[in-house]
Amino acid sequence: MRIFFKSISYLFFLILVVVLTYTLFAFYGYFGSLEPGGKSINSELPKKVLNSKIRSQLRHSNSSKQILFGDTHVHTTYSSDAFLWSLPMYNGRGPHPVSDACDYARFCSALDFWVISDHAEASTPHKWNNTIEQVQSCNKSTDPENPDMITFLGFEWTQIGDNREEHYGHKNVILKEIDSEYLPQSPIAAGGDSLNNFRDPNRVNETRINMMVQAYNDLGNRQRYYDFIAYNTDITSSPVCTGSADDNKDCLASADTPKELFTKLNALKTDSIVIPHGNTWGFYSPLGTSWDDKLDDVHDPDRQISFEIMSGHGNSEEYRSWTEVIFDGDNLICPEESDNYLPSCKQAGNIIYERCIENGKRENECRQDASQAEIFYLQAGQSGHFVVPGATPESWLDSGQCKDCFIPSFNYRPKGSFQYALTKKGRNNEKFIFGVIASSDNHRARPGTGYKAVDRLLTTESNGIKDPAFERLAYPLDEISDTPVEFKIEERFIPNPLAYWESERQETFFTTGGLAAVHVDSRSREGVWEAFKRRETYGTSGPRILLWFDLITENGLVPMGSEITIDENPTFQVKAVGSFKQKPGCPDYSLGKRSAEDIKNLCMNECFNPSSERYSISRIEIIKVLPEINTSENPEELIMDPWKTFECEENKASCKIRFQDEDFASDNRDATFYVRAIQEPSERINGKNLRCTYDDEGNCIETNFCYGGYKTDIEDNCISMSEERAWSSPIYLSPLKKPNLAISKLD
Repeated sequence: MRIFFKSISYLFFLILVVVLTYTLFAFYGYFGSLEPGGKSINSELPKKVLNSKIRSQLRHSNSSKQILFGDTHVHTTYSSDAFLWSLPMYNGRGPHPVSDACDYARFCSALDFWVISDHAEASTPHKWNNTIEQVQSCNKSTDPENPDMITFLGFEWTQIGDNREEHYGHKNVILKEIDSEYLPQSPIAAGGDSLNNFRDPNRVNETRINMMVQAYNDLGNRQRYYDFIAYNTDITSSPVCTGSADDNKDCLASADTPKELFTKLNALKTDSIVIPHGNTWGFYSPLGTSWDDKLDDVHDPDRQISFEIMSGHGNSEEYRSWTEVIFDGDNLICPEESDNYLPSCKQAGNIIYERCIENGKRENECRQDASQAEIFYLQAGQSGHFVVPGATPESWLDSGQCKDCFIPSFNYRPKGSFQYALTKKGRNNEKFIFGVIASSDNHRARPGTGYKAVDRLLTTESNGIKDPAFERLAYPLDEISDTPVEFKIEERFIPNPLAYWESERQETFFTTGGLAAVHVDSRSREGVWEAFKRRETYGTSGPRILLWFDLITENGLVPMGSEITIDENPTFQVKAVGSFKQKPGCPDYSLGKRSAEDIKNLCMNECFNPSSERYSISRIEIIKVLPEINTSENPEELIMDPWKTFECEENKASCKIRFQDEDFASDNRDATFYVRAIQEPSERINGKNLRCTYDDEGNCIETNFCYGGYKTDIEDNCISMSEERAWSSPIYLSPLKKPNLAISKLD
């Protein structure tokens, strides 16, 4: 018997050693594998499909220029957040390589161009080299004389500041060339927390522990969690370049500020374009984020020439006069509620007050606790939701949101908007001269997702816990309390780092993305690039609306994006044509049985598949913005939105109007004009965001979230009707200072 128990003890000991050894090897990533770039379908879009696209728009134009549609903001699982969301615990569907993005752009969304823009901060030599190879491969699968699609190489500089002064935001960088001899040895990452968190040993070990827990909780899918550990181990083994070692292929280049980023881009052998995006996103942007003082020292007018006005994260166009915080020296003050805005700090106080009263405490004591909650919320910034213990996402109602914006971004920062930027001037009287584009910011290697309102968990950023068993592992909740808690990030461990930023609540703001449109002289890489450089671009909320916006002069038409001086009242013309209504399914590309099956699986059998019928344009809105003469001018008075509105003929796809500014010459000050072409309502995923129930006074009293996880049926696309639109690039006018000076276009 003693021998038996001894044998059993040895067996248990042996099993324990095996388990511990296995766990240790898994913990350090030995069982995980690095993802390849993939292999795309080696075929181009059939010529008949390409020629049909070209003919369908040229019949509406008096110009020889084509309008090309593209997506300048696309992520694969080489981006850390994309990889995280691809995990089984988040309803993920596995790897989304660069090759998938190429095939999706070509055969699913039928784009004319697209840009790969994975986060630079998570890049390594392995990922960067694979990305270059796949971009080159994607371009080889086309006719160089008349390409069906043009693929650009790029990356995202993902900077996040701790406060509004040190916050510069996210910027997409597009590189013109794709030949290796012109390319940098690595993308340029944003310094600071964005970069350091990936290489912080404590955070890396926290991630490893979390992934091991998930692997044992989901044994059938454990390999995917091991792969995520290997992914993070690969990042930590790739050091950040120091000194002037940016040309070293074994380290990652970085830049702490936009000024440093522009300096490093200027040193490259290829031209580049920088596109700021997400400027109103309160998801990651500090309270009070604005374009104030961003023209001086941190702007490059030769490279930062486009503005991403909308993406799958929402719209960043519109300015509102309310604010999320009031700064009084070093003090933070919670604003009062207004008709169209409930500050989240105020809602933090409301929740605490209601709980306090329900628990029978005195009103005076409850008001003190509510005021304390407001201050704690502001001090915690983007993690303010943690100061109310046990608060569910629904309990915040519609606080922090722009209630009357079109598809707004989450926790809206109005001074980060496009309209607010147009009012700004720098020390030397400079102003922002942006072209407008839109994009998807899709993290599933799906460029150009706005063609149909289908498959929410792939065509939007919707993601969430697939099973209640995973929930507390990812989003630990405090016990409900009527006393606010001061939140200090260094004292809290959150297994899912994105939970610091209300990631559950943001899920209901994810929607299909927009598109960039360019007026090109030639269907080529050079043609697309030159259109961007002269800012002859526009953005749409997803549909392929055709748009022309021109200034009429004696010397001919001056297109959108132009900067011009003029000595008379300007006259403009606008033409818009609605997008094609879509047929179900995919076109028959006749590429062979295997390719057809690959396309069907990648596109979920729903491609850009236009009918011969177009949506009608219901109206055209003109927006006029006056750049400030001095900082004392009220932005609300400088932004006229809409300045003029023109109703279009009912049930007609095409709409053309002409208008004049009769005050420009007498006002004798700079003025900026751009247009919105509004299309008849059509279906959109998450078009109503929080889906509030309102009381008689218009207050949101209940929400109906469209979760990315188990709380909402994954087959439910949360459809609502939406007035899709296109935004032109502005035309920037300045009055002539001297009489009889010839009109000149400033390129």
